[in-house]
Amino acid sequence: MTVPTIALNNQTTIPQLGFGVFQVPPAQTADTVTTALSVGYRHIDTAQMYGNEQEVGEAIKASDLARDDLYITSKLNNGFHRPDDARRAFDETLDKLGLEQIDLFLIHWPLPTLYDGDYVATWQTLTEFVEDGRARSIGVSNFQPAHLERIVAETGVVPAVNQIEVHPYFTNEDARAASIRHGIEVEAWSPIAQGKVLDDSVIGKIAAAHGKTPSQVTLRWHVERGDIVFPKSMHEERMRENFEIFDFTLTSDEVAEITALDRGEAGRTGPNPDTFDYAPD
Repeated sequence: MTVPTIALNNQTTIPQLGFGVFQVPPAQTADTVTTALSVGYRHIDTAQMYGNEQEVGEAIKASDLARDDLYITSKLNNGFHRPDDARRAFDETLDKLGLEQIDLFLIHWPLPTLYDGDYVATWQTLTEFVEDGRARSIGVSNFQPAHLERIVAETGVVPAVNQIEVHPYFTNEDARAASIRHGIEVEAWSPIAQGKVLDDSVIGKIAAAHGKTPSQVTLRWHVERGDIVFPKSMHEERMRENFEIFDFTLTSDEVAEITALDRGEAGRTGPNPDTFDYAPD
């Protein structure tokens, strides 16, 4: 099955479906990623704070796939926003992954209440990694509309993606709309709301009509709306299920039905980016 690609605003492309390794224990990451690659995933999403970049790198090295066939994303640790810290952290990411160039590197959280609110300097530092050729693309994660407006206005550099929480119970329309307005592609983390949407009767009805699972229908909803998604599972059967979402389509009415499940802020499963201030060493 061929995974479609999305064109980014810097003339590069990204697979619309990937594989996430959030909360995959380091000891199990290499085997898990190896299984995902065998299923057909070619887009792997990790982060410094996940603690498993080294093991993702081991799986990459052990695979027989050409580097150009893989798309690798990582994200800056919240504790390393100051420019010199960000530079050192980026060096470590490349070293752990065993790569000379990463496909996409993100600021993980804006942290507007930390670092004197200066996430602009952090963003400016990431632009260096594109300029020196060690990152093909850079982007942000969990940036609210005001955060996007500020970095674009003050640096003139538009992120390639904004990775934000999006799922049927929290469609995060303001952040999605602000991203799209700037030509920034939306990546949806927690695409099935940590499993909370899988028992929803509306999604269940649509799944039954297509002979698909609620997870497949939810991921297809993301695809229909243009989101980039990277579900996580440590079980091969579920990995395959999540991969098999390109042999059917939803009607516009079905997409609208699922979108109408939005609960606004009450549906959010993760922290609010305006107040989140976790910054590990």
